[in-house]
Amino acid sequence: MPTRVHEFDWPDRVVVGTIGLPGARTFYLQVRAGNQIVSIAMEKQQSALLAEKIDEILDQLLTVEGNPHSVPTSTPIELVDNDGLEAVEEQFRTGAMGLGWDPTTAQVVIEAYPITDVDADSDDESSDADDAEVPEMLLVRIPVGTARAFAKCTREVVGAGRPACPLCGYPVDADGHVCTVPEA
Repeated sequence: MPTRVHEFDWPDRVVVGTIGLPGARTFYLQVRAGNQIVSIAMEKQQSALLAEKIDEILDQLLTVEGNPHSVPTSTPIELVDNDGLEAVEEQFRTGAMGLGWDPTTAQVVIEAYPITDVDADSDDESSDADDAEVPEMLLVRIPVGTARAFAKCTREVVGAGRPACPLCGYPVDADGHVCTVPEA
């Protein structure tokens, strides 16, 4: 069965945003080109790692001798997108991701694949081939300036959660925490 690819070349918008309160947020990678919008659910750690690895790729490109690509060393302010998510219809929950560089278009390439549950398929002998879902993936190509701005905004979204406890480093919930800060 062929894979359904949600492909975006030079998208109008690429953001990571959240729905819910800190401690119960769902992270989404949302991509839009014209009227086409795809939103995929991600883990907070996937979002943070994606931003980190994009910056690493861009920083490596800066060190290449004779690099013909104009990679920004800092975030182009005009490309920062701090707006919230648009209407969210979750396409799939992200499992594996891939990240790369396309030198022919000078773009960062993001690939995202849904979580697959191989064990559930092998245990369910009564499943019909007609009921099988079409495999999907998200493929996004973004230019270097947009990629740098995306990484910055994603780090801000990830960091906007619950504050860390100064004693143990774990998140502090609004309704309390097991550690207590000694009074001065």
